[in-house]
Amino acid sequence: GVLPLGRRPPAWGTAARQPPGLPLAPARAFSNNKILVELDESSGVAMMKFKSPPVNSLSLDVLTEFCISLEKLENNRACRGVIFTSAIPKIFSSGLDITEMCGKSAEHYAEFWRAVQEMWLRLYGCNMVTIAAVNGSSPAGGCLIALSCDYRIMVDNPKFSIGLNEAQLGIVAPFWFKDTFVNVVGQRIAERSLQLGALHPAPEALKLGLVDELVPEEKLQEKAAAVMAQWLAMPDHARQITKSMMRKTVLDRLISHREEDIQHFINFTSKESIQKSLRTYMEMLRKKK
Repeated sequence: GVLPLGRRPPAWGTAARQPPGLPLAPARAFSNNKILVELDESSGVAMMKFKSPPVNSLSLDVLTEFCISLEKLENNRACRGVIFTSAIPKIFSSGLDITEMCGKSAEHYAEFWRAVQEMWLRLYGCNMVTIAAVNGSSPAGGCLIALSCDYRIMVDNPKFSIGLNEAQLGIVAPFWFKDTFVNVVGQRIAERSLQLGALHPAPEALKLGLVDELVPEEKLQEKAAAVMAQWLAMPDHARQITKSMMRKTVLDRLISHREEDIQHFINFTSKESIQKSLRTYMEMLRKKK
């Protein structure tokens, strides 16, 4: 299960700092197949890059690696913040892998959906500072990852868009996707955007408050590091408790309804009409290639 926020003993804002004049500690990397992680122990900041070509879709494998990587970082006292980005140009993450939802068994759907829940519970409830450095388009589940972070910086390019576009595929964003979205942009914008399955180009996403700022692509990493430093200047315990207080209601709502949420996903996904619209969508994607 998921560990509650603030389970790690607070570091009371005393991350190990390098004495001046000493060479910086090398960045430690541990990578799985689809997620690259580099931790710079001197700054306490990790970079997690999605690397699952062609479009970083969130398959069961990717979701599992994501949770394992995040847990490793949470358990490492040297790590205080994580920046999420993509190793693939033009795409942050295309969201949930539709092939995991098409023509599979009820058991498979249950396992897949549990992994999606786990990813969100870990990320939304993470006591480290989390920043999304969105360097490409970010529909559906990709948008959920960004929404679940503390801060979102996106590349200033109208070709890149972000949003929960589930309605376009004839599927419904679950209540906890909706809750996360409402908490970022407010009820009215979320209501319109979700019903229309809208994908918002970067400038519009900024205007709606869906992302916090836009920067030129070459400035993205530098900006993410600067914002991270600003957040890490806070005493950890005060920031962590505040975050937990702000997010607890939404987290608890899924935690107490996990099993029925899985059951609902199985019933919904197994419907022939939904299978048909997913197949149509996959066919359309194949033709686009």
